[in-house]
Amino acid sequence: MRNDTYFKGGKINNMAVKIMIADDHSMIREGLKNLLELDGDIQVIAEAVDGEDCLEKLQLVKPDVLLLDINMPKKNGLEVLKSLKSKRSKLKVLVLTVHNEIEYLMKAVDIGVNGYVLKDSESAELKKAIFTVAEGESYIQPSLIPALNAKMIETNKDAEKIKSLTKRELDVLKLLGVGMYNKEVGKRLEFSEKKKKNHVSNIFKKLGVTDRTQAAVFAIRNNLVQIH
Repeated sequence: MRNDTYFKGGKINNMAVKIMIADDHSMIREGLKNLLELDGDIQVIAEAVDGEDCLEKLQLVKPDVLLLDINMPKKNGLEVLKSLKSKRSKLKVLVLTVHNEIEYLMKAVDIGVNGYVLKDSESAELKKAIFTVAEGESYIQPSLIPALNAKMIETNKDAEKIKSLTKRELDVLKLLGVGMYNKEVGKRLEFSEKKKKNHVSNIFKKLGVTDRTQAAVFAIRNNLVQIH
């Protein structure tokens, strides 16, 4: 969805798009700055060396777009993104990362990222992503979209499976997810051996799994339990 800002030819109101780069590698920051400022339609107004540095500098500067790495010390990119969203920040955030694993993209999308591009993308694609995000629209690197769609379909199917569980079955699944054996599950939830077996059998059937390990993976994958 477009915002009210006029956008054309890579500039907003005929002014260069102002960006901030947050990346812990100085060579990458320098290379990006030189590359992006080449045509005069993008201006790098600030750089940050880690997540905390990024949040501190954002109190002093107001970029149109934050170009954000995920792997950074002190606070990683996803933690920075969470912090910004918790403060209801209107800042547009474009993640630029080496992570092509769909789980990272899903996490970023869930938090509210505006764009997601891989570091091995062409410079033209990166600039297109920056201009699109600056305009108020979303941009996901096209090569990632098929995997994202497949993951979202899988997530929707998982959601239906979770919805089919009774409250007691969901409680049992969570305990299986943290590695509890059947006897421990029964003790924790205070029910008999027979009931415990019935619940576990029903869970396996509803989730389409055949053993406790698969059930535990399902629980972890869908954030039903937190593994530290």
